[in-house]
Amino acid sequence: MRIALVHDYLVQNGGAEKVLEAFCELFPDAPIYTLIYSEKLMHGSFAGKDIRTSFLQKIPFAIMRHRIFPQFMPFAIEQFDFSDYDLVLSDSSSFAKGIITGVDTLHISYIHTPMRFAWDDCQKYTRDFSFPSCVKKLVPFAMNYVRLWDRSSADRPDRIIANSHFIARRIKKYYKRDSLVINPPIDVHDFAISPEKKNYFLVSGRMMAYKRFDIVVEAFSRMGLALKVIGRGPEFGKLKKMAKSNVEFLGRVSDEELRQHFAQCQALIFPQEEDFGITAIEAMAAGTPLIAYRGGDIPEHVEEGKTGIFFDEQTAESIMAAVKKFDAAHYDAHYIRNSVLKFDKSLFKAKIKDYVEREYNLFKEEG
Repeated sequence: MRIALVHDYLVQNGGAEKVLEAFCELFPDAPIYTLIYSEKLMHGSFAGKDIRTSFLQKIPFAIMRHRIFPQFMPFAIEQFDFSDYDLVLSDSSSFAKGIITGVDTLHISYIHTPMRFAWDDCQKYTRDFSFPSCVKKLVPFAMNYVRLWDRSSADRPDRIIANSHFIARRIKKYYKRDSLVINPPIDVHDFAISPEKKNYFLVSGRMMAYKRFDIVVEAFSRMGLALKVIGRGPEFGKLKKMAKSNVEFLGRVSDEELRQHFAQCQALIFPQEEDFGITAIEAMAAGTPLIAYRGGDIPEHVEEGKTGIFFDEQTAESIMAAVKKFDAAHYDAHYIRNSVLKFDKSLFKAKIKDYVEREYNLFKEEG
């Protein structure tokens, strides 16, 4: 079976890229088609793979400022030719699902979310990514086209996998499609419970406005409790300016250091609405409870009072109230870790492999 993989763009390492890594392990000879790729920004991930990019790769600034080119991405993703493949497995948060395949090629799309910047507030999108004022004025017009394309292109995959029940509901609402839920993979066996906890809380991830690190930094600056902040991103400078001395910024750390911090902190603060919170699940794999916003996919995976507690508003005051209520001694690290073993990468790969083989056989029979 000739297989190709498709990914939106390879310019950052996040949850979607962990899914792609698992796909590459399952299908090591499959080329990766993507709109743009930066080996530097990927920090060596996917080095040596057969990566095939679109014409956007040659446009100045497209790699560093790809979010200002949404109007060109539908056309770019449609230019790839998959006529030589029996099956294409796309991994999509935006454009990858919109590839065009022939009648003899099965297209299975693993969808992380319907395109958020098309269906959610586009003004929020321009604020989150700090676009110049001239670009902000054009974005709503571009989004009208992108939204129409996104809806029509959602009919192109033959099968859809959703990364969570939360996203399956969004797919049903916006695309009118049913989907199978297979949660993303976590290398749970890379994480271990620490014999001792240290007296600090943790927040970790890419510093984007929608992740709401700002309310965490504000809350802990006001409380005076120790907080460590891991990650980089557009919000880094703003967050450092608003932080008090009890808030420590560690920047980007190694995977080993991150796992250590997950295991040793009192709790991971998780203030954002995520499609599937991989960072949260990784902390739980280290036996650490969450103090999390009750939104997105996280409520599906956290037992309140056993693996974490929730706050209901994305405000510093709501976080402060939850932290005051939190008692680390109440939580069993082994129980927390055991609750997320079901997300192990080996189980994810087995589910994907079985699904792909079954659906391909059915597809051939139907043809």
